[in-house]
Amino acid sequence: MKRLTFLIMLATALCGFCLERTRAQKQKSPDPPETLIRNATVLTIAHGTLQNTDVLIRRGKIAAIGKNLKASADAKLIDASGKYLMPGIIDCHSHSMLDAINEGTLSVSSMARTRDVLNPTDVDLYRELAGGVTTLNLLHGSANSIGGQTTTVKIKYGRPIEEFIFPGAPPGIKFALGENPKRSSFTPQPGQQRRYPATRMGVEETIRDAFVRARDYKKSWDEYNAAIKRGEKNLVPPRRDLQLEPLVEVLEGKRYVHSHCYRADEILMLINIANEFGFKVRTFQHVLEGYKVAKEIAEHGAGASTFADFWGYKIEAYDAIAYNTAILVRHGVNTLTEEEALKLITINPAWQLGIQDRVGSIEVGKDADLAIWNAHPLSVYARVDTTLIDGEVFFDRQQDLARRADLEKERATLEQAEPNRPSRIGGPPTAPRGRRPADEDDDMWEGDIYKP
Repeated sequence: MKRLTFLIMLATALCGFCLERTRAQKQKSPDPPETLIRNATVLTIAHGTLQNTDVLIRRGKIAAIGKNLKASADAKLIDASGKYLMPGIIDCHSHSMLDAINEGTLSVSSMARTRDVLNPTDVDLYRELAGGVTTLNLLHGSANSIGGQTTTVKIKYGRPIEEFIFPGAPPGIKFALGENPKRSSFTPQPGQQRRYPATRMGVEETIRDAFVRARDYKKSWDEYNAAIKRGEKNLVPPRRDLQLEPLVEVLEGKRYVHSHCYRADEILMLINIANEFGFKVRTFQHVLEGYKVAKEIAEHGAGASTFADFWGYKIEAYDAIAYNTAILVRHGVNTLTEEEALKLITINPAWQLGIQDRVGSIEVGKDADLAIWNAHPLSVYARVDTTLIDGEVFFDRQQDLARRADLEKERATLEQAEPNRPSRIGGPPTAPRGRRPADEDDDMWEGDIYKP
């Protein structure tokens, strides 16, 4: 999937980075008290570009930015002369490390949590680190009008799942509009009833009905809690509803809505529903016809996470244009120039996820989630040499290259293991579980079976 986030990483991706992460970083090593990155061209995102500048990291945070900084005697030193330092890339729309994408059996699956199906061994994570990505917004798929809950993670590959979870990141939920939730490409099996909704008006009704129920559910709990405060006795609390609880959080402004969409009329539809129930859509995902309603998106206060150059793969994607991002930018949905282009993959998605006070720019006090590039990141020849999260190195190109021979030997040994040998009765060895095709638009992967 060629998302805007990966436009400037294309050269990096094409370089391969096909080797899996070794076990070397699975055990957390004691960090030096400080790390000093010396003499870099620092793309701060927030305060312009600083030439020949040092960045001091202490206890996982950016402690100082300037020239000729001093560090403690046992500090780790990284010479970044001739290189570029920028904030780690933030991917606002990812399905990496998820062992399941869609709970597609219901039109409203808001009770399902991506947090419950994280796979910290997914090799895609290492490849993303190799491209300078440090934070992911892990989204449920788009099979439902209202899908499951999202998870924001830092890519601490090789560590326990608990270390991946981005502390304090606001929770989110996935919505979807159009062909995917109305199941346009899904033909029911003989005897199987088609799932509602099957039309765009049904998608709208499904979302509205869910919020009517959530509003009533919230009212029942508000009345119960008010009665408790009045000192009333022998009260029976409302029955807990795990489907409606996340939607109450949306109504209360405590959970962000990230909505899959393509067509302008559906974007306006969801804005109207949000206005009707008094909540905000945080981001419109894909948003290929956003240029038609850029003013309305900006007035609503939503962000947009769009494709760089990928469209025309289905009917509702036919009206996309190459200038979608630029037109959205001019209407204040995002911002653009060379420096602002980098904002599209750093501070802007940080805002979309509510973590802009922690990451997305190089400023004193922020998390030291950083990437060191051998050239300007907008160059097609640029590649990442080092990626740090909370001041700790999680990708080092030189170490990666040095380990490749050992990994090839390990691979050859594993290929000779009994489970990987051809069957004694003929035929190839058992194939591993399939992976979601990378060139598909989004998120219709449902485990072992891919439904186009």
